Amino acid sequence: MDIAKVKEISNNIKNNVSKIIVGKEDVIELFLTALWAGGHILIEDTPGTGKTMLAKSMAKSIDGDFKRVQFTPDLMPSDITGLNVYSQKSGEFSLVKGPVFTNILLADEINRATPRTQSSLLEAMEERQVTIDGETMSLTEPFMVFATENPVETTGTYPLPEAQLDRFLMKISMGSTTKNEELNIIDRFISASPLEELRAVATVEQVLLCRQAVQEVFVHKCIREYIVDIIMATRESSKINVGVSSRGTLGLLNSARAYAAIQGRTFVEPDDVKKVAPYVLGHRIIAFGISGDAGAKIIRDIVASVKVPVEDWER
Repeated sequence: MDIAKVKEISNNIKNNVSKIIVGKEDVIELFLTALWAGGHILIEDTPGTGKTMLAKSMAKSIDGDFKRVQFTPDLMPSDITGLNVYSQKSGEFSLVKGPVFTNILLADEINRATPRTQSSLLEAMEERQVTIDGETMSLTEPFMVFATENPVETTGTYPLPEAQLDRFLMKISMGSTTKNEELNIIDRFISASPLEELRAVATVEQVLLCRQAVQEVFVHKCIREYIVDIIMATRESSKINVGVSSRGTLGLLNSARAYAAIQGRTFVEPDDVKKVAPYVLGHRIIAFGISGDAGAKIIRDIVASVKVPVEDWER
C-alpha cells in the first residue's frame, strides 16, 4: 500500500468518525496516528466528553472487534485476560478468553482498578500476548488499548505507575466544545443515536497494510538527530527529574512517521515531530508538582528551545 492510499483511508475514517464526534478532528487524527503507529492511547478527561463514543466509532469504522471493561477496585486480572474453567461434564478445563482478545479494548477509568489488575495489561500492551496458567497466547492484530481516566475524582483511584504510563504511546484530552458544537451535538442526537447507523469504511486488513506503509516513511538523518535532541533536552532540563526513556524515543519516531503518512507525505518534517511530541512525551517525564497537561506544556517549551533542522528532509 502506498502513502496516498494511507491518506485516503485516513480521511475516510476521519470523516466517518466525525459523523458521531463533533469538533474533535485533531483528536481523531491523533487516534489514527496511534493506530497507524501500533500504539495505545490514554485519554484523561471529565465524564461525558465522548471518550467511549470515540472508541466505539473508530472500531466500527475499521470493522474491528470492540470490547469494553469497566475498571473497578474488585476487578481481577483474569477478568481481563481470561481463565481456564473446569467442566464437570467433560472432566476437562476449557479456556474462556477475556475481553483483551479484541481489536480495540476500552479500559474505562483504568485508574480505579488495583495495581495488580492494571499490571495485567502490561504484557498485552507491550508484547501483544497474554499468559494464562503458563500458556502464552498471541492477541488479535491490530490490537489497541484505549484507556480513560477521570481527572476530577481521585477518591478510590490508584495512580498509574510510570512503567504502565510508558506503555501508552500518547496521552490526550478531548477538550471542551463551543456553543455551535454543542448545538450540533443536539441536532445529531435529538432523534436517535447516529452510532447505530455508522458503517465501516475500512477493514482490519487495511489497518495492518497501513501500518506496514508507515514503516516505509523516510526519516532523514537530521530529523533523527532532531528527535534525539528533544529527548536529550528532557533528560537535561532542570524542570524534570527523570527524562524520556528510549521507548519514548521510538514512540516519537513512529508517531511522526504515522502523522506524516496521514498528511500524505512519504517523509517526515520537523513540524510532524513538533505536532506529536507533547502527546507522546508529556506523560513520560517525571517532575514534582506537575499534574494534568502540565507535562505536555513542559514538552512544548522544550521543543521550542531545540534547534530545528533546515536540510532537505525528503532524501
